[in-house]
Amino acid sequence: MIFLYVILSGYILGSIPSAVWIGKLFHGIDIREHGSKNAGATNTFRVIGNGSGIIVLILDVLKGYIAASVPLYLSHLYIGFKDDELILQLIASFCAIIGHVFPVLANFKGGKGVATALGVFAAVSLSVAGGLALTWLVVALVFRYSSLAALASAASAPLWTWWLLAAPVYTGLAMLLALMLILRHRANIGRL
Repeated sequence: MIFLYVILSGYILGSIPSAVWIGKLFHGIDIREHGSKNAGATNTFRVIGNGSGIIVLILDVLKGYIAASVPLYLSHLYIGFKDDELILQLIASFCAIIGHVFPVLANFKGGKGVATALGVFAAVSLSVAGGLALTWLVVALVFRYSSLAALASAASAPLWTWWLLAAPVYTGLAMLLALMLILRHRANIGRL
């Protein structure tokens, strides 16, 4: 039962379509019909502006962070061995990204999952999240492409995780999330 709860809570949290809701509520538009047609923070910055972009970025990071943190607060409901907590955290994290990419609350048309993945990594390790943010910032400043910065961060996630955590299971999660994010950026790779 606890596994089902973690899967559903992770997916539902990830499914909160902040870019879509902010666009409709404050600007009367569906962000998925403008710009890159992506329901994420970058497209929100581009189409709607910095204020709404910052709100969407914070909300997308928060939903990943909260989803990955839920199992830590549920330890009293199961045996509570570290492995159980770890497995549940990995499941919740993965489900949050799936929810962001394929949100049930927005007809399964979501974003690419970059900010939500950052939130997941922040829940796992602030130092890894800092490394990913640093990678994104450096690439974005040097090359001036947000999508390239996102791809570089995704590709570096397993390296940061392996170096800072030395935990194979988290490195495995990083590899899985990196692959998912890279696949979601296929169109951007073609344009780059």
